[in-house]
Amino acid sequence: MVKQGKLIIFSAPSGSGKSTIINDMLTRGLNLAFSISATSRPPRGTEKNGVEYFFISPEEFHQRISNDEFLEYEEVYHDRFYGTLKAQVEKQVQEGQNVIFDVDVKGGCNIKSFYGNRALSIFIQPPSIEELRNRLTNRGTDAADVIENRIARAEFELSFAPKFDAIVVNDDLEKAKEEVYNLIKNFLNK
Repeated sequence: MVKQGKLIIFSAPSGSGKSTIINDMLTRGLNLAFSISATSRPPRGTEKNGVEYFFISPEEFHQRISNDEFLEYEEVYHDRFYGTLKAQVEKQVQEGQNVIFDVDVKGGCNIKSFYGNRALSIFIQPPSIEELRNRLTNRGTDAADVIENRIARAEFELSFAPKFDAIVVNDDLEKAKEEVYNLIKNFLNK
């Protein structure tokens, strides 16, 4: 019989280093797999249904919301939804995968609330708002107004940090990676 997988939830303000840390965890032999989200947007480029996303119509998304089929979802723009289907997560967990979620703070709190002790929620925090502003500016990918919007959103997101099982301050990337690795390893070995 396959041992059931567990769930690891990551949330962080943009520019905190969350994606870098997650990608490092995927290389560490922890049997981690991303949850496959659903979206109402059409596929881009070579994206395939059931690989990058489950592509469903806005009408079907509304129906699945009514049926309470999502752990979490968000309407980013009118009829442009993203969400995590309960059935898909259960399928991955039953197959023994440890499922990673890279979600916003509200989605992270919803998933943790639903799964309780079967899930570990980790909040990646920048050392300060000033450092976050420097990182976003040094990326060179966003205009000044976009950066200011991300900073305002980060301040809101930081207020959710205490609701997570662990807060990892990413002021030293290698140290943060090791801290996250140890948190996940200990959680999976429980």
